[in-house]
Amino acid sequence: MTLLHIALAVLVAFIWGVNFTFIAWALESFPPLMLTALRFFFTAVPLVLFLKPPKFNRTLFIYAIGTFVMQYAFVFTAMHLGASAGLTALLLQVQIFITVLLAYVILGESVSRMQIIGMLVGVLGLGVIALNLGGDMPLVGFICILIAAIGWSFGNIASKQASTEQSASNISTASPVNSNNKASNRTSALSALSLVVWGGLIACIVLTLSSLLFENEAWTLATFTQASFKSWLSLGFIVYVSTLIGFGLWAHLLSQNIASKVVPFALLVPVFGMTTSVLLIGEVVTWWKMLAMVLILSGLILANVKMGLGRKPAHA
Repeated sequence: MTLLHIALAVLVAFIWGVNFTFIAWALESFPPLMLTALRFFFTAVPLVLFLKPPKFNRTLFIYAIGTFVMQYAFVFTAMHLGASAGLTALLLQVQIFITVLLAYVILGESVSRMQIIGMLVGVLGLGVIALNLGGDMPLVGFICILIAAIGWSFGNIASKQASTEQSASNISTASPVNSNNKASNRTSALSALSLVVWGGLIACIVLTLSSLLFENEAWTLATFTQASFKSWLSLGFIVYVSTLIGFGLWAHLLSQNIASKVVPFALLVPVFGMTTSVLLIGEVVTWWKMLAMVLILSGLILANVKMGLGRKPAHA
């Protein structure tokens, strides 16, 4: 990965870490499925009117259902049921290990010994959290987050496949004059944003129907008029910063690098998430939370040490 890509990956991790606090604030006024539906409605509208849609195929639907519907419907539900922002951010990172495994099996991407060691250290950090489950993380919330992690993992693979397909299509139709690195990066970024926006539209439809089915009593004018300014402001951050900027950059990074290099940066999300929840909503810091964060950060560093110990990647 280039230094720019590393910086962008850290920025995305920071945005997503902070986002858990904004989710907690938004859930003060909206039920989880409705909040998720609103998130992707504003993600898609009005940008779907201006962005060329990606190819509508199975990959796009897997991306939308996995990354947006499964991940956030279950994360929002877990937090609604009492899971704290910091612990949710930590436990969700089991998606990293699932994603790397799926990338190895489905995409043929390499995984070096040092990356495996880094992942194992990260698992130790998650294990510390699992051994201290209690009031901050009810059992049903734990199960919801595991489901969310599985959804995000499949979404990561679909994101890479969809972005790669779109980039290949754009390159094949581009003129030689525009086939330079700058034009290629701009095209990749637009393709990634289009993937997020159109995937968000699909997610919005599914989530709205789900909310109408399970949260019908919440769909009243009073829900919207009585929502606090803090909740509306939080929804704005979730939509325009976390979703459009965060997932747009993430899809772009996955299209430009192998998944096993990009995905480990998500290990920084719980570090930023825990820190923010402590500073902004008063989550209690304990020794085992600190130990978990140290292990997770160490795992990230080890997983990104450049050592040619794995088999050659099928593609760059």
